[in-house]
Amino acid sequence: MDAHEVERAVLLQGGYLGFQNQYSYEAQQKYPERFLAAVAYDPYCWNRDAIVRRLFEQQGIRVVKFEVSTGSGLMANRPIFALDGEMMEREAAFAEEHGIVFVIDIGKLGSPSSQISALRNLILHHPQMQFVVCHLLAPKQTELHTMQQGLEMLHLPNVWFDLASLSHNVRPDEPPFPVTRQFIHSAIKTVGADRLLFGTDTPSNLCRFRYRDMVDTIAEDAALADEQKRLILYENADRVFW
Repeated sequence: MDAHEVERAVLLQGGYLGFQNQYSYEAQQKYPERFLAAVAYDPYCWNRDAIVRRLFEQQGIRVVKFEVSTGSGLMANRPIFALDGEMMEREAAFAEEHGIVFVIDIGKLGSPSSQISALRNLILHHPQMQFVVCHLLAPKQTELHTMQQGLEMLHLPNVWFDLASLSHNVRPDEPPFPVTRQFIHSAIKTVGADRLLFGTDTPSNLCRFRYRDMVDTIAEDAALADEQKRLILYENADRVFW
């Protein structure tokens, strides 16, 4: 982070290694000016009530991440469920009551978990809560138009989108990532630069890309204005999470 002038980072997590809530919490407590922990839990688990009380009422966590994807999330090892159904409504209502930022990864476009209409319904039920939708909806290179349609449906006043793993999802693409930039430009036209958050999916993507190249995909894009770069790389995340 120091080497790339990253002031602060949100510690998001997937579930394929098991939940890492205590580890993330301890990192945040050790470096409170650098890290913000986003915790995750399984709404199906029998001890759900005690878990959420500990995370959000005792430890004071301010961000929750739901990985619901069929790839490695809840719908990979649980039945397919509706994102606007009773269970997710319960979790969103709890988050709203506790002032929690609600981050959700609905998986790849076209997968059973990519329920954009249902997610829109859930968000509309909670207009006072902040939602972050991961991976710019995780499009493949051939799905630019489909991504635009999804972004249009979710273009609501309390919704932001992170750009993590975009270069991986729209592969093949190499530095300076012209395909990735095309998708970012399209997203800016659809929802605005003030709705996009820089993200990396580090550490896994360091197997594929250099961190500097991921930053420079935005920072060195001549087609973007300086203000757009500041919004995506800093100011939007500062507003949403801090």
